[in-house]
Amino acid sequence: MINEFQMIGGPLRQGLYQNDCFTRGMRMEQFQRIPSHIGIIPDGNRRWAVQNGLLKEDGYGYGIEPGFQLYELLLEYGIREATFYGFTKDNNKRVLKQREAFTQACVKAVERLSGKDGNLYVVGNTQSPAFPEELKKYANQRVCFGRGKINLNFLVNYDWKWDLNGLRETGQLKSSGISKVDLMIRWGGRRRLSGFLPAQAVYSDFYIVDDFWPDFRPSHFLDALRWYQSCDVTLGG
Repeated sequence: MINEFQMIGGPLRQGLYQNDCFTRGMRMEQFQRIPSHIGIIPDGNRRWAVQNGLLKEDGYGYGIEPGFQLYELLLEYGIREATFYGFTKDNNKRVLKQREAFTQACVKAVERLSGKDGNLYVVGNTQSPAFPEELKKYANQRVCFGRGKINLNFLVNYDWKWDLNGLRETGQLKSSGISKVDLMIRWGGRRRLSGFLPAQAVYSDFYIVDDFWPDFRPSHFLDALRWYQSCDVTLGG
């Protein structure tokens, strides 16, 4: 059984991070090609919770710390933009306790980010009651924190149909402030986009991590970058 101390960065979490062939004292691996924009689908929170003897809704809280470990790696490797999948309109079909848990996890992640260096852009349907009130001040606009080293986008109560419908209404996507995605990384082993920015991800290279998101390791990110070196980017040409 995993306790709360381990959840927020205790010995278990720190040990996995520090012993994963990556510490700040080690030389950074050099890559010829670095994706400008990486899409992140942090899947497997519920399956991880069940595997560890927890309730499904408990898994979302354990997904916050991995996001900030990844944030540090994104900065170190010069990634200019990253988009994290928070939750979708379809996720609201889940039972109430799970909805409350993933919503609160998104709120905590964004509030914690306000103390970091990033340009935050929260994209989602604010007209829906499922959109958290606490995040409306960040919604559908770019809000700069600290030194603004990276553009960080969060898809919150996101619906791809709602996004594309902006083309009919105004001539542009609801997510028009987000650039094309070069590399998609999905944790949890599933092989699908799940409605993630269909316009921006149309030519993305897609890397799958079989481990669940709460079991994030820096090697997952580095393996994705290594794999990306061999991708043939033609954009249909």
